[in-house]
Amino acid sequence: MALKKMDTKALDHILESMIDTVESSKDEIFRIGEQCRHDFADITSELKEVKRLVAHIINEGDKVELQVRFARKRLSVVSKHFKDYTEAEVRQAYEIAHKLQMDLTMSRQQEKQLRERRDDLERRLVGLSETIERAEHLVSQISVVMNYLMSDIREMGEALETAKQKQDFGLKIIEAQEEERKRLSREIHDGPAQMMANVMMRSDLIDRIFRERGSEEALQEIRSMKKMVRSALYEVRRIIYDLRPMALDDLGLVPTLRKYLQTTEEYHNHTKISFSNMGQDRRLPTKYEVALFRLIQESVQNALKHAQATHIQVKIEIRKDAVLVVVKDNGKGFDIHKKCPESFGIMGMQERVELLEGDLTIDSKIGSGTLVMIQVPLVSG
Repeated sequence: MALKKMDTKALDHILESMIDTVESSKDEIFRIGEQCRHDFADITSELKEVKRLVAHIINEGDKVELQVRFARKRLSVVSKHFKDYTEAEVRQAYEIAHKLQMDLTMSRQQEKQLRERRDDLERRLVGLSETIERAEHLVSQISVVMNYLMSDIREMGEALETAKQKQDFGLKIIEAQEEERKRLSREIHDGPAQMMANVMMRSDLIDRIFRERGSEEALQEIRSMKKMVRSALYEVRRIIYDLRPMALDDLGLVPTLRKYLQTTEEYHNHTKISFSNMGQDRRLPTKYEVALFRLIQESVQNALKHAQATHIQVKIEIRKDAVLVVVKDNGKGFDIHKKCPESFGIMGMQERVELLEGDLTIDSKIGSGTLVMIQVPLVSG
């Protein structure tokens, strides 16, 4: 089955489009709400003016109605005593009564229109108020959805990125295993295997020297061959130690670390390595000793290979319920926020610490060295 590489950029584009769509909807609803608020303010102002006009027209209408009553009474008196008034006075009484009646009718009609306008504005205000409330509720809900969506997308992105890193990490592990096999093959071929081949050749030479030149020269060759065998044995032990220190099983973590760091310092005579044990010197379960040894080994090798450190400090404290490790160097440091292809060693350290349910903290700045802190809880049982 073919292994497909995850296209995280395409996925990021899809997720960003989703967020933009939701954000756009939120902005549109917010604009609708804002427009409704402006309309609400305008209608409220208009309603206030309409109510003032209604009150005014009612007051004016009442005055006109009072005048109509007086005009009707006057007209009634004039009609009853028609002979006592001139034609001009009768006509005037009729015209005044008619005009006031028309004014009253117009006033009541205007009052009716203003009342209808008032009622319509009040209904619109109720509708706008409900729309504003719904818009605010929707914006609030969309904000909650956005928060959840952003949170989930961030977690999804982190999970996908972690999965991608682990996929790449797995491939790097396979490559590293093959490189390690090649390195061991070369070391054994160029070291112990070559030396043992020379031993075989020297043994044949010793036999011939003994028969042709005597025992004294043969003994000298035997002494030389012993040095060669001793050197081959040292190389074999060194290779075995790199694979897994046997002292770790026999002596435990602290003595093995002390010996390893001392030997490493001898190999790198330009770098001083100091070691201090501030806690209990006691045995730990095998998985803890192996993991902690490899973590410290990786940290020290990183300081030697990449940081060009001249001083490395290793401190370990074995407590009752936890182990604390600090590895500090005075090397050139690095930008912890910048990802680089060589960071798989750090990723491997993180994997080991997570398997032990511990915490790994790396603090470094360019030109200021590196500090590695490892804290692993000890689970009894």
